Amino acid sequence: MALEVDESFLDALDGFIAYIAGVEGLSPETVRAYGSHLEAYGAWAHRAGVHALDPEMPELRHYLADLRNAGYAPRTISAHLSALRTFARWLKLEGISDPKAVFSLVTPKIPRNLPKTVTASQMEALLDAPDTATPEGVRDAAILELFYATGARISELSRLDIEDLHVGNKTVRLFGKGSKERIVPLYRRALEKVLRYLETGRPVLLAAAGRTETLGARRPLFISARGNRMDANAIRYRFKTLARKAGIPHDISPHAMRHTFATDLLAGGADLRSVQELLGHASLSTTQIYTHLTPDRLKSAVAQAHPRADSPK
Repeated sequence: MALEVDESFLDALDGFIAYIAGVEGLSPETVRAYGSHLEAYGAWAHRAGVHALDPEMPELRHYLADLRNAGYAPRTISAHLSALRTFARWLKLEGISDPKAVFSLVTPKIPRNLPKTVTASQMEALLDAPDTATPEGVRDAAILELFYATGARISELSRLDIEDLHVGNKTVRLFGKGSKERIVPLYRRALEKVLRYLETGRPVLLAAAGRTETLGARRPLFISARGNRMDANAIRYRFKTLARKAGIPHDISPHAMRHTFATDLLAGGADLRSVQELLGHASLSTTQIYTHLTPDRLKSAVAQAHPRADSPK
């Protein structure tokens, strides 16, 4: 059943969605999430008789209370408020309204859970899971290896074109949040897996689908059995299938590969700034959570570098 929302709010929401998708370049997943959260807010405002484009603080407190009473977790409530704040900033920028009360809302305190990572034995089992006797398996092997080699988000991997791969200097170009570009080096095994897929897997998938590619057009790196670009959901499904085959716990997601990439680099001695750049984090504080996962490395660094520390044994 469609939600009842005021027309003026819907018109503004359409403009906002077009802005964050086209101008800000946010990922399709983020755009969908913002749209869903804001549609729910607009429906609430309609039911409560609240001016959705310029709510008052008591009304927003009522909104927060309703979210809590509905059983939403603090992290989910925080996501709803983040969407609302971003929308409010756009409303002010466009001169549509100036919803000052939105910026005064206090975000619920979120427990800081350490990100899940993949153990060395799990990683080995996962990377060995694809059946490389099939073109799909060759493709899946390349996907998994790139996940671990680059720390890419699933949306970044989905958006990769063949033209983003630079074989000569062994790097790949990724486009992160806000279409921010970063260059990530590839180790030999990852490059070999991708090249094998390009030589023996992708052409077979294209031919089987009866697809041809226009000369000069950008070509999606990872394609489905139908010859189409694999979207984030398709890659996520393949990851989950292979993870089950490898005997990896069901709560390990593709994003765990990104976390593992970061923690393994730090454990190997990489500096935090380099890891920040490789991950495409805008803030170093976002990257610092991974230092909690590598206490032995940090203890060793202090023992070796601090003038008053005990000598490492």
